[in-house]
Amino acid sequence: MSATGTWNITVQTPLGPQEFTAHFDAHGDALKGRLEGSMGSEEVNGTIDGDQLTWSVNVQQPMQIQVDFDVVVDGDRLNGDAKLGMFGSAPVTGERA
Repeated sequence: MSATGTWNITVQTPLGPQEFTAHFDAHGDALKGRLEGSMGSEEVNGTIDGDQLTWSVNVQQPMQIQVDFDVVVDGDRLNGDAKLGMFGSAPVTGERA
């Protein structure tokens, strides 16, 4: 199943759930796109390995932190983890919009 498309994603962070929309475009093993949420938007440049997607973003608000995503696509859903630097990991869920 291709990751290409629009996804509604939730990260269960220590500060509460963070929701955003991801617009992904898959090309071979490259993942491109954009994340959009209440804190702004970030470009996505990641990788695809079968059903596994990985990407990193540098969040600026509410604090500067690199967030590393590692999720698996299963049909119209995705599940995985986001590494939140010194704050550990947080569950990630999503569904195709």
